[in-house]
Amino acid sequence: MDFPETPRIVVIGLGYVGLPLAVALAEHFPTIGLDIDPQRVAELKRGYDRTLELSTDRLQASRMSVTDQPDEARGADVYLVTAPTPVDHANRPDLAPLLAATESVARLIEPGRPAIVIYESTVYPGVTEDLCGPLIERTSGLKRGTDFFLAYSPERVNPGDREHTVERIIKVVAGESEEVTDRVAAIYDRVTSAGTFRAKSIMTAEAAKVIENAQRDINIAFMNEITQIFAKLGLSVLDVLDAAGTKWNFLRFQPGLVGGHCIGVDPYYLSHCAQSLGHLPRVILAGRAINDGMGGWIADQIHSRRNSRPGDILVLGLSFKPDVPDLRNSKVVDVVRRLEWLGHQVTIHDPLASDDLARHEYGLAIDPDALSRRYDVVVAAVAHRSYREMTAQEAAALARPGGLIADLHGIWPDDAFPGGMDRWKL
Repeated sequence: MDFPETPRIVVIGLGYVGLPLAVALAEHFPTIGLDIDPQRVAELKRGYDRTLELSTDRLQASRMSVTDQPDEARGADVYLVTAPTPVDHANRPDLAPLLAATESVARLIEPGRPAIVIYESTVYPGVTEDLCGPLIERTSGLKRGTDFFLAYSPERVNPGDREHTVERIIKVVAGESEEVTDRVAAIYDRVTSAGTFRAKSIMTAEAAKVIENAQRDINIAFMNEITQIFAKLGLSVLDVLDAAGTKWNFLRFQPGLVGGHCIGVDPYYLSHCAQSLGHLPRVILAGRAINDGMGGWIADQIHSRRNSRPGDILVLGLSFKPDVPDLRNSKVVDVVRRLEWLGHQVTIHDPLASDDLARHEYGLAIDPDALSRRYDVVVAAVAHRSYREMTAQEAAALARPGGLIADLHGIWPDDAFPGGMDRWKL
């Protein structure tokens, strides 16, 4: 396999995964970032990242070039695919974005210039070799193992996390042959100080990725279930966890809303794989059912503490997790929908999320002036930094006399609120 020491790399997709990866690669290799969204490309050229993962200074200092024109990405040595892998309305894997990106790659590989195609997208075991490889062959007329080679290195991006960046995490790598694995490992070893781990096969690497998030989902589901049990006893699960956490081998996970494009989605890829093999994944699906129902349960608890009286409610945060603007699969939406169905008037505040996107995706408005008024209930739904930096007195000032503070994350101390203020936490 003839492969240059300094390969030319194209990263397909410049979202939460692709952009930081492309910028990191560009410090060591000639790198092009290709995205189908012209607006996204224009923003990046101006030094603006709407995901807020990279600063303007970092973008402007990068040697990466970005384009929405596929012709500019033709004839590379490595194609890195970071397409999203969502689920459809029935929670079945939606591979359309991944397969579309694969077809694009197939048209970019030049005959006579063998390329490695690396997939970072989360998939169930077998997708890379059984679906993507044959699709490249059909689309391009090229032969796998001769004209192009497959590899897989699952993404481990944690949006909003400035510690576990692509330069600091172990990258799992696997190629269709030992030589391909060596080539891929050599690329990632230049990028990450944590090094690489060579999985036994591409399917092994795919399986490793899909269980990482499924495991976390199941652990959070257990926390959410005991939250509901302890609520019936008048106990806060956060207080219980503080006590249980003193045991040396107790694993603490935080209860709450499980949304986004990873933890709330990837278990469905694993369950789809299991069911296709004739196995019913009872634990995985039970965990998903518990977590998917948590938003409605939280809304019902708030409604009950109001003695079923409709009121004006402020929801702090709409994104799927703290300190990111990402609204994809946000389960705060479930809380809002249920509260509205129960007759409450809901106002939403979020310092990071886009009002236009919230309106487009969910028909919900984000009110930037929401903190200037008072409400019957204040729900701390997402622990953004600006909310964590609020004092309990500032939070209490948003509530009317006798109002309720629903602190889903335990942001503020129990004893910090003035007398007469009702406070509820998970």
